[in-house]
This record gives sequence, C-alpha cells and structure tokens, in this order.
Amino acid sequence: MEHQATDIIVATRAALAQASALAVQYSFSILGALLLLVLGWFLSRLLHRWALSGLSRVRGIDITLAHFFANILRYALLILVFVTVLGQFGVQTASIIAALGAAGLAIGLALQGTLQNIAAGIMLLVLRPFRVGEYIETKDVSGTITEVGLFATELKTGDGLYRLAPNSTLWNTPVTNYSRERTRKHDLKVVVPNALDIDDEIERLMAIASEDPTIESVPPPQVFVDSLEESSAVLTLRYWVATRQWFKTTKDMNRRVRIAFGQRLAASEPEPDTMQAPAE
Repeated sequence: MEHQATDIIVATRAALAQASALAVQYSFSILGALLLLVLGWFLSRLLHRWALSGLSRVRGIDITLAHFFANILRYALLILVFVTVLGQFGVQTASIIAALGAAGLAIGLALQGTLQNIAAGIMLLVLRPFRVGEYIETKDVSGTITEVGLFATELKTGDGLYRLAPNSTLWNTPVTNYSRERTRKHDLKVVVPNALDIDDEIERLMAIASEDPTIESVPPPQVFVDSLEESSAVLTLRYWVATRQWFKTTKDMNRRVRIAFGQRLAASEPEPDTMQAPAE
C-alpha cells in the first residue's frame, strides 16, 4: 500500500514537473508570439506610411495607386508575421504557405474579371492617358473624367449624366483625349460663289481671324482653296486656339464669318428692275 502511494506521489511530481516545464516553454512561446505580433503590427503601419509617403512623391503615381501599393506591402508583412508566429508553436508553415497559394489561385480564377479591371486601373493610373477634368471619347463611352479608380472610371457626359465605365473597357480600346494638348486646330470651310473674287475673300477671312485675340499666332492662321466646284470654290480657314477656348472660339468664328459673307453676297447680287408698269 505504501509502495503504491509512493508511486502515485512520484508520478504526480513528475507530471507536475513536466507541466511546469511545458508551461514555462509555452509561456515564453506565447510571450514571444505576442511580442512578434505587436512588433509586426507597428512595423506594418510604419511600412504603410513610409511607402505611401515615398510613392506620393514619385511623379506620375496617382494617390489611389499609392494607397493600393502601400496596403499590399502592409498586409504582406502582416501575413508573414502571422506565419512566423505559427512557426513558434511548431506548426508546419510550408503547408500553410501552400494553402495560401492555392487559395490565392482560386480567388484569382473566381475574380478574373475584377482582377482584369484592377490591372487595367493600375496601368491607367501609371500611364495616365487621361486625368480628372479631361474630356475623352472612345468607341463606347465619352464624357469628362470625374474620378479614376482601381476598378472603374467615373465620367460626366455632355448632357450632365453620370456614367461608370469598367477600366478594362477603357484600357483595351483607343482613347481620344480632347483636353490633353494645350492648343487645338479647327478648319472652317466657306463656299464662295464665282461672282466673288477669291483673293478678296481670302484677305477678308485672314482679317477676321487676325481680329480674334484667342486665335494663336504660332502657328499663324492660313486660308487656302480646298476644292473647286462648277459655280463656287471652297475656302478653308485653318487656325489654332487654346483647347479650353476651342468651343467658344469656333462658334464665334462661325457666326462672324456667316455675317460677313452674308453681307458680301447681298452686296454682290444685281439690283432688281425698277421699271414702272405702263399706264393704261
């Protein structure tokens, strides 16, 4: 009986010693894991701020794209810290990394269209074929850019409507940007009857263009005979104007040329006969 009691006491002491050793061992592991998590959290925040600040100073990098890359770096560091913490407890991290890779592949296949829009958004933000406030036109959409995001681009149409275009549709098609260049050309065509002298009308068009202060002097405006018809000639007045004033200037020039040539045509018409009717 005493022998059994002694064995129980010895076994209990051994179990307590083993439990104490395990507690000490895992307490250090838990403490190290907590410290690693806290340190990783603060380092991820510092890395996010550093990356955001650095990318924001790079010319050509949009603030949206800077936030995107900074968040990728932050969460990549957090995942690395989490896997390292699991390794502290004897977990096989190789299987975890393989599982994460498989999960990433599955998510990529499921979100193929969304990832395509993200990739297109990154290219649009890096290359910047258009910016906020510029007017663009594609085969399927046109309007003024109000926001360029990672997934889609927001536009405002000419009649004041809101339009949302997926980035992949804007990246995979030719884009005409009407606002990018500082100046823009306009060709104003005028039909001149044979009754009018072409040289005089060329000088008159040049005078009208020179009177408009919004028309660029370099390159200078020019007038040339575009085509000849049986009873008329087509003159083209070509000039360059600041892009922001293109619409207003072209409409004003159309009005002024119309008024001037209307007066010239009226003056060139023959006087009607004024003969009196014979008296009865």
